[in-house]
Amino acid sequence: MGVNNYVMFIVAASLFVLVGLTTGSYVNKDQEVFHVAGKVLCQDCTQGWNEWVNDGKPIKGSIVSVTCLDDRNRVVEFASDLTDDAGDFDITCDKYANGKKINPQNCFLRLVSSPDPVCNIATNSAGGKTGVRLTRPNVVYRDLVKYVLGPFYYTTPMCDEPDTTSTPDDSDSDDGKQSNY
Repeated sequence: MGVNNYVMFIVAASLFVLVGLTTGSYVNKDQEVFHVAGKVLCQDCTQGWNEWVNDGKPIKGSIVSVTCLDDRNRVVEFASDLTDDAGDFDITCDKYANGKKINPQNCFLRLVSSPDPVCNIATNSAGGKTGVRLTRPNVVYRDLVKYVLGPFYYTTPMCDEPDTTSTPDDSDSDDGKQSNY
């Protein structure tokens, strides 16, 4: 009688484990995401060179986004985050969309907006204005995969350089221009 109870216990435990594995309850949710992190700062060109380069002011509440494309250049994942008091962001992106694995190398991070009324012109320093492609993760530890990019900068309208690469006649033509989206 003790042996039968032991066998029934083993069978019940095996079924419990089997049902748990097939329903996905043992899947670690951290393995299904990757992180994109960085910092957003304000660069003021009216300062001296050393301050302009080294003393960027963090922008709280700036929006940064990640857009992931599939092999046919269709958007399959979009995520965004607000920066904290230190200007830091950490966006969590799903590794799977519609049952297919997302290739992080097909993802782009870009600056979206700045709440600062003075420092709100996106610069292309580190690719923040046009979008920067994720290449290699900076942190791979156990279940954590993190891409750390930037820092990205906004500047004041006074510091914004005008686009002198095209003339008004060229504005209708998109020949030779490539977009990340």
